[in-house]
Amino acid sequence: MEHNVFQVIWFVLWGVLWAVYFVLDGFDLGAGILLPCVTKNEAERRAVYQAIGPFWDGNEVWLITAGGATFAAFPKTYAVMFSGLYTALFVLLFALIVRGVAIEFREKVAGEGWRRFWDFLFWISSLVATLILGVAFGNLFLGLPIDAQGIFRGSFLTLLHPYALLVGALFVVAISVHGACWLAFRVNGEFRERLLRDAKILWVFEAVLAVAVLLFSLKLTPLWGNYLKAPVLFVFPLLAVVGLILVPYFLNAGRTLAAFLSSGAAILGVTAWGVAGLFPNLFPSRLNPEWSLTIYNSSSSPLTLKIMTVVAVVFVPIVLLYTLWTYRTFSYRITREELAYGEGY
Repeated sequence: MEHNVFQVIWFVLWGVLWAVYFVLDGFDLGAGILLPCVTKNEAERRAVYQAIGPFWDGNEVWLITAGGATFAAFPKTYAVMFSGLYTALFVLLFALIVRGVAIEFREKVAGEGWRRFWDFLFWISSLVATLILGVAFGNLFLGLPIDAQGIFRGSFLTLLHPYALLVGALFVVAISVHGACWLAFRVNGEFRERLLRDAKILWVFEAVLAVAVLLFSLKLTPLWGNYLKAPVLFVFPLLAVVGLILVPYFLNAGRTLAAFLSSGAAILGVTAWGVAGLFPNLFPSRLNPEWSLTIYNSSSSPLTLKIMTVVAVVFVPIVLLYTLWTYRTFSYRITREELAYGEGY
Protein backbone atom coordinates (compact mmCIF):
# COMPACT_ATOMS: atom_id res chain seq x y z
CA MET A 1 0.00 0.00 0.00
CA GLU A 2 2.82 2.40 0.91
CA HIS A 3 4.53 1.65 -2.37
CA ASN A 4 1.31 2.49 -4.22
CA VAL A 5 1.14 5.87 -2.47
CA PHE A 6 4.63 6.84 -3.64
CA GLN A 7 3.89 5.63 -7.15
CA VAL A 8 0.85 7.90 -7.29
CA ILE A 9 2.83 10.79 -5.80
CA TRP A 10 5.45 10.49 -8.51
CA PHE A 11 2.87 10.19 -11.24
CA VAL A 12 1.39 13.48 -10.02
CA LEU A 13 4.85 15.08 -9.83
CA TRP A 14 5.64 13.77 -13.31
CA GLY A 15 2.52 15.50 -14.63
CA VAL A 16 3.28 18.70 -12.71
CA LEU A 17 6.80 18.89 -14.13
CA TRP A 18 5.51 18.58 -17.69
CA ALA A 19 2.78 21.15 -17.07
CA VAL A 20 5.23 23.67 -15.59
CA TYR A 21 7.60 23.10 -18.49
CA PHE A 22 4.94 23.76 -21.10
CA VAL A 23 3.78 26.94 -19.33
CA LEU A 24 7.27 28.36 -18.79
CA ASP A 25 9.28 27.23 -21.80
CA GLY A 26 6.14 27.55 -23.89
CA PHE A 27 6.32 31.31 -24.22
CA ASP A 28 9.93 31.39 -25.44
CA LEU A 29 9.23 28.54 -27.86
CA GLY A 30 6.27 30.61 -29.05
CA ALA A 31 8.48 33.67 -29.42
CA GLY A 32 10.80 31.65 -31.65
CA ILE A 33 7.92 30.40 -33.80
CA LEU A 34 6.63 33.96 -34.20
CA LEU A 35 10.00 35.63 -34.84
CA PRO A 36 9.86 35.85 -38.67
CA CYS A 37 6.10 36.48 -38.69
CA VAL A 38 5.75 39.45 -36.34
CA THR A 39 9.03 41.37 -36.65
CA LYS A 40 9.75 43.99 -39.31
CA ASN A 41 13.23 45.21 -38.44
CA GLU A 42 16.34 44.46 -36.42
CA ALA A 43 15.13 46.39 -33.37
CA GLU A 44 12.01 44.23 -33.14
CA ARG A 45 13.99 41.05 -33.60
CA ARG A 46 16.34 42.10 -30.81
CA ALA A 47 13.30 42.85 -28.65
CA VAL A 48 12.10 39.26 -29.09
CA TYR A 49 15.46 37.91 -27.94
CA GLN A 50 15.61 40.37 -25.05
CA ALA A 51 12.10 39.36 -23.96
CA ILE A 52 13.11 35.72 -23.45
CA GLY A 53 16.83 36.16 -22.76
CA PRO A 54 16.84 35.97 -18.95
CA PHE A 55 14.41 33.04 -18.86
CA TRP A 56 14.76 30.50 -21.66
CA ASP A 57 17.63 28.39 -20.29
CA GLY A 58 16.11 28.28 -16.80
CA ASN A 59 12.79 27.23 -18.30
CA GLU A 60 14.40 24.22 -19.97
CA VAL A 61 15.54 22.96 -16.57
CA TRP A 62 11.95 21.76 -16.09
CA LEU A 63 12.25 19.55 -19.19
CA ILE A 64 15.47 18.04 -17.86
CA THR A 65 13.79 17.50 -14.50
CA ALA A 66 10.80 15.81 -16.12
CA GLY A 67 13.12 13.48 -18.01
CA GLY A 68 15.16 12.81 -14.88
CA ALA A 69 12.03 12.07 -12.88
CA THR A 70 10.93 9.57 -15.53
CA PHE A 71 14.34 7.87 -15.41
CA ALA A 72 14.47 7.67 -11.61
CA ALA A 73 10.83 6.95 -10.77
CA PHE A 74 9.77 4.88 -13.79
CA PRO A 75 12.93 3.37 -15.31
CA LYS A 76 11.15 0.80 -17.49
CA THR A 77 9.08 3.53 -19.11
CA TYR A 78 12.25 5.55 -19.63
CA ALA A 79 13.95 2.56 -21.26
CA VAL A 80 11.08 1.99 -23.68
CA MET A 81 10.91 5.71 -24.44
CA PHE A 82 14.59 6.00 -25.35
CA SER A 83 14.69 2.77 -27.33
CA GLY A 84 11.43 2.78 -29.25
CA LEU A 85 11.16 6.56 -29.67
CA TYR A 86 14.85 7.18 -30.22
CA THR A 87 14.50 9.00 -33.55
CA ALA A 88 11.81 11.37 -32.32
CA LEU A 89 13.75 12.14 -29.13
CA PHE A 90 16.95 12.69 -31.11
CA VAL A 91 15.16 15.20 -33.35
CA LEU A 92 13.76 16.96 -30.27
CA LEU A 93 17.16 17.08 -28.57
CA PHE A 94 18.87 18.33 -31.73
CA ALA A 95 16.24 21.07 -32.16
CA LEU A 96 16.68 22.23 -28.56
CA ILE A 97 20.47 22.30 -28.94
CA VAL A 98 20.32 24.29 -32.18
CA ARG A 99 17.82 26.67 -30.59
CA GLY A 100 20.09 27.42 -27.64
CA VAL A 101 23.12 27.88 -29.87
CA ALA A 102 21.16 30.24 -32.13
CA ILE A 103 20.15 32.46 -29.20
CA GLU A 104 23.74 32.72 -27.95
CA PHE A 105 25.55 32.96 -31.30
CA ARG A 106 23.32 35.52 -33.01
CA GLU A 107 25.18 38.55 -31.67
CA LYS A 108 28.69 37.15 -32.00
CA VAL A 109 29.15 38.73 -35.43
CA ALA A 110 27.64 42.09 -36.43
CA GLY A 111 26.50 41.08 -39.89
CA GLU A 112 23.01 40.96 -41.39
CA GLY A 113 23.57 37.60 -43.09
CA TRP A 114 24.98 36.07 -39.91
CA ARG A 115 22.00 37.23 -37.85
CA ARG A 116 19.47 36.09 -40.43
CA PHE A 117 21.05 32.64 -40.49
CA TRP A 118 20.71 32.21 -36.73
CA ASP A 119 17.24 33.75 -36.78
CA PHE A 120 16.16 31.05 -39.22
CA LEU A 121 17.64 28.30 -37.07
CA PHE A 122 15.98 29.77 -33.98
CA TRP A 123 12.62 29.77 -35.77
CA ILE A 124 12.80 26.29 -37.30
CA SER A 125 14.19 24.66 -34.15
CA SER A 126 11.47 26.25 -31.99
CA LEU A 127 8.81 25.06 -34.42
CA VAL A 128 10.17 21.51 -34.70
CA ALA A 129 10.64 21.13 -30.92
CA THR A 130 7.09 22.28 -30.22
CA LEU A 131 5.58 20.07 -32.91
CA ILE A 132 7.53 17.00 -31.72
CA LEU A 133 6.38 17.55 -28.13
CA GLY A 134 2.77 17.86 -29.26
CA VAL A 135 2.97 14.77 -31.45
CA ALA A 136 4.58 12.85 -28.58
CA PHE A 137 1.74 13.63 -26.20
CA GLY A 138 -0.79 12.90 -28.93
CA ASN A 139 0.70 9.42 -29.15
CA LEU A 140 0.57 9.02 -25.38
CA PHE A 141 -3.10 9.97 -25.36
CA LEU A 142 -3.99 7.55 -28.15
CA GLY A 143 -1.57 4.80 -27.13
CA LEU A 144 1.64 3.40 -28.60
CA PRO A 145 2.18 0.06 -30.42
CA ILE A 146 3.98 -1.58 -27.48
CA ASP A 147 4.04 -5.38 -27.17
CA ALA A 148 4.08 -7.55 -24.06
CA GLN A 149 7.88 -7.23 -23.75
CA GLY A 150 7.69 -3.43 -23.88
CA ILE A 151 9.11 -3.31 -27.41
CA PHE A 152 7.89 -0.49 -29.66
CA ARG A 153 6.46 -2.10 -32.82
CA GLY A 154 6.69 0.78 -35.23
CA SER A 155 8.88 3.51 -36.67
CA PHE A 156 9.12 7.27 -36.56
CA LEU A 157 6.45 7.48 -39.26
CA THR A 158 4.13 5.37 -37.10
CA LEU A 159 3.97 8.33 -34.71
CA LEU A 160 2.77 10.73 -37.40
CA HIS A 161 -0.87 9.67 -37.53
CA PRO A 162 -3.70 12.25 -37.91
CA TYR A 163 -4.65 12.44 -34.22
CA ALA A 164 -1.06 13.01 -33.09
CA LEU A 165 -0.58 15.65 -35.77
CA LEU A 166 -3.79 17.35 -34.62
CA VAL A 167 -2.46 17.50 -31.05
CA GLY A 168 0.86 18.73 -32.45
CA ALA A 169 -0.91 21.50 -34.34
CA LEU A 170 -2.74 22.52 -31.16
CA PHE A 171 0.60 22.67 -29.33
CA VAL A 172 2.14 24.90 -32.01
CA VAL A 173 -0.77 27.36 -32.10
CA ALA A 174 -1.31 27.43 -28.31
CA ILE A 175 2.40 28.00 -27.70
CA SER A 176 2.40 30.74 -30.34
CA VAL A 177 -0.49 32.53 -28.60
CA HIS A 178 1.35 32.13 -25.30
CA GLY A 179 4.49 33.63 -26.81
CA ALA A 180 2.59 36.52 -28.40
CA CYS A 181 1.01 37.41 -25.05
CA TRP A 182 4.41 37.40 -23.36
CA LEU A 183 6.03 39.53 -26.06
CA ALA A 184 3.12 42.00 -25.95
CA PHE A 185 3.66 42.25 -22.20
CA ARG A 186 7.37 43.05 -22.62
CA VAL A 187 7.41 45.47 -25.56
CA ASN A 188 5.87 48.84 -26.42
CA GLY A 189 4.51 50.86 -29.30
CA GLU A 190 3.41 49.68 -32.69
CA PHE A 191 5.12 46.30 -32.23
CA ARG A 192 2.96 45.66 -29.18
CA GLU A 193 -0.22 46.55 -31.09
CA ARG A 194 0.67 44.13 -33.88
CA LEU A 195 1.33 41.37 -31.36
CA LEU A 196 -2.06 41.98 -29.75
CA ARG A 197 -3.73 41.73 -33.14
CA ASP A 198 -1.84 38.58 -34.13
CA ALA A 199 -2.53 36.93 -30.77
CA LYS A 200 -6.28 37.45 -31.25
CA ILE A 201 -6.14 35.90 -34.72
CA LEU A 202 -4.10 32.92 -33.54
CA TRP A 203 -6.45 32.46 -30.59
CA VAL A 204 -9.31 31.66 -32.99
CA PHE A 205 -7.28 28.79 -34.44
CA GLU A 206 -6.29 27.66 -30.95
CA ALA A 207 -9.94 27.52 -29.85
CA VAL A 208 -10.97 25.53 -32.95
CA LEU A 209 -8.09 23.07 -32.54
CA ALA A 210 -8.76 22.69 -28.80
CA VAL A 211 -12.39 21.76 -29.44
CA ALA A 212 -11.32 19.34 -32.18
CA VAL A 213 -8.77 17.65 -29.89
CA LEU A 214 -11.28 17.28 -27.07
CA LEU A 215 -13.93 15.81 -29.38
CA PHE A 216 -11.58 13.42 -31.19
CA SER A 217 -10.14 12.38 -27.84
CA LEU A 218 -13.64 11.46 -26.73
CA LYS A 219 -14.05 9.25 -29.80
CA LEU A 220 -10.56 7.78 -30.22
CA THR A 221 -8.97 7.60 -26.78
CA PRO A 222 -9.86 6.33 -23.29
CA LEU A 223 -8.84 9.64 -21.69
CA TRP A 224 -12.34 10.56 -20.59
CA GLY A 225 -12.86 7.27 -18.73
CA ASN A 226 -11.23 8.53 -15.53
CA TYR A 227 -13.48 11.59 -15.58
CA LEU A 228 -16.59 9.45 -15.52
CA LYS A 229 -15.18 7.53 -12.54
CA ALA A 230 -14.09 10.68 -10.67
CA PRO A 231 -16.08 13.76 -11.77
CA VAL A 232 -13.90 16.00 -9.59
CA LEU A 233 -11.29 15.70 -12.34
CA PHE A 234 -13.47 17.88 -14.57
CA VAL A 235 -11.81 20.83 -12.82
CA PHE A 236 -8.89 20.38 -15.24
CA PRO A 237 -10.77 20.78 -18.55
CA LEU A 238 -12.79 23.54 -16.86
CA LEU A 239 -9.54 25.37 -16.05
CA ALA A 240 -8.47 24.99 -19.68
CA VAL A 241 -11.78 26.34 -21.00
CA VAL A 242 -11.89 29.30 -18.60
CA GLY A 243 -8.27 30.20 -19.30
CA LEU A 244 -8.83 29.98 -23.05
CA ILE A 245 -11.94 32.17 -22.93
CA LEU A 246 -10.22 34.83 -20.83
CA VAL A 247 -7.30 35.27 -23.24
CA PRO A 248 -9.15 37.39 -25.86
CA TYR A 249 -11.05 39.23 -23.12
CA PHE A 250 -7.81 40.46 -21.57
CA LEU A 251 -6.18 41.07 -24.96
CA ASN A 252 -9.06 43.36 -25.95
CA ALA A 253 -8.63 45.21 -22.66
CA GLY A 254 -4.90 45.60 -23.27
CA ARG A 255 -4.10 43.63 -20.10
CA THR A 256 -1.25 41.62 -21.55
CA LEU A 257 0.03 40.10 -18.30
CA ALA A 258 -3.46 38.84 -17.45
CA ALA A 259 -3.78 37.45 -20.99
CA PHE A 260 -0.43 35.68 -20.59
CA LEU A 261 -1.46 34.18 -17.25
CA SER A 262 -4.79 33.07 -18.74
CA SER A 263 -2.98 31.43 -21.63
CA GLY A 264 -0.74 29.67 -19.11
CA ALA A 265 -3.81 28.48 -17.20
CA ALA A 266 -5.24 27.04 -20.42
CA ILE A 267 -1.99 25.17 -21.17
CA LEU A 268 -1.83 23.97 -17.58
CA GLY A 269 -5.44 22.76 -17.75
CA VAL A 270 -4.97 20.88 -21.02
CA THR A 271 -1.81 19.19 -19.75
CA ALA A 272 -3.51 18.22 -16.48
CA TRP A 273 -6.53 16.96 -18.43
CA GLY A 274 -4.36 14.63 -20.50
CA VAL A 275 -2.23 13.38 -17.60
CA ALA A 276 -5.27 12.75 -15.37
CA GLY A 277 -6.92 10.87 -18.24
CA LEU A 278 -3.84 8.66 -18.65
CA PHE A 279 -3.71 7.52 -15.01
CA PRO A 280 -2.40 4.99 -14.08
CA ASN A 281 -0.80 4.57 -17.52
CA LEU A 282 2.42 6.21 -18.58
CA PHE A 283 2.75 4.54 -21.97
CA PRO A 284 -0.60 2.98 -22.94
CA SER A 285 -0.35 0.09 -25.39
CA ARG A 286 -2.48 0.41 -28.50
CA LEU A 287 -1.99 -3.28 -29.24
CA ASN A 288 -3.35 -4.56 -25.94
CA PRO A 289 -4.25 -2.46 -22.85
CA GLU A 290 -2.78 -5.19 -20.63
CA TRP A 291 0.65 -4.50 -22.15
CA SER A 292 0.61 -0.84 -21.12
CA LEU A 293 3.42 0.58 -19.01
CA THR A 294 1.85 1.90 -15.83
CA ILE A 295 3.04 3.47 -12.60
CA TYR A 296 2.67 0.03 -11.02
CA ASN A 297 4.64 -2.16 -13.42
CA SER A 298 7.42 0.27 -14.37
CA SER A 299 8.28 2.09 -11.13
CA SER A 300 11.44 2.00 -9.05
CA SER A 301 11.70 0.33 -5.66
CA PRO A 302 9.86 1.76 -2.64
CA LEU A 303 13.15 2.95 -1.11
CA THR A 304 14.12 4.81 -4.29
CA LEU A 305 10.74 6.54 -4.45
CA LYS A 306 10.97 7.51 -0.76
CA ILE A 307 14.41 9.06 -1.19
CA MET A 308 13.28 10.91 -4.31
CA THR A 309 10.25 12.25 -2.48
CA VAL A 310 12.42 13.67 0.30
CA VAL A 311 14.74 15.28 -2.26
CA ALA A 312 11.77 16.74 -4.16
CA VAL A 313 10.22 18.18 -0.99
CA VAL A 314 13.49 19.95 -0.19
CA PHE A 315 14.66 21.17 -3.58
CA VAL A 316 11.56 21.80 -5.69
CA PRO A 317 10.42 24.72 -3.47
CA ILE A 318 13.93 26.20 -3.76
CA VAL A 319 13.78 26.01 -7.55
CA LEU A 320 10.29 27.54 -7.52
CA LEU A 321 11.45 30.42 -5.31
CA TYR A 322 14.41 31.09 -7.59
CA THR A 323 12.13 30.98 -10.63
CA LEU A 324 9.71 33.44 -9.04
CA TRP A 325 12.61 35.75 -8.14
CA THR A 326 13.90 35.63 -11.72
CA TYR A 327 10.53 36.54 -13.20
CA ARG A 328 9.92 39.25 -10.61
CA THR A 329 13.32 40.80 -11.33
CA PHE A 330 13.34 40.72 -15.14
CA SER A 331 9.68 40.98 -16.13
CA TYR A 332 9.55 44.63 -17.18
CA ARG A 333 9.07 46.65 -20.35
CA ILE A 334 12.10 46.55 -22.61
CA THR A 335 13.64 49.99 -23.24
CA ARG A 336 15.41 51.43 -26.28
CA GLU A 337 18.62 51.61 -24.24
CA GLU A 338 18.58 47.86 -23.66
CA LEU A 339 18.05 47.14 -27.34
CA ALA A 340 21.04 49.34 -28.18
CA TYR A 341 23.31 47.59 -25.68
CA GLY A 342 25.79 45.54 -27.65
CA GLU A 343 26.09 42.65 -25.19
CA GLY A 344 22.37 42.04 -24.92
CA TYR A 345 20.43 39.32 -26.66
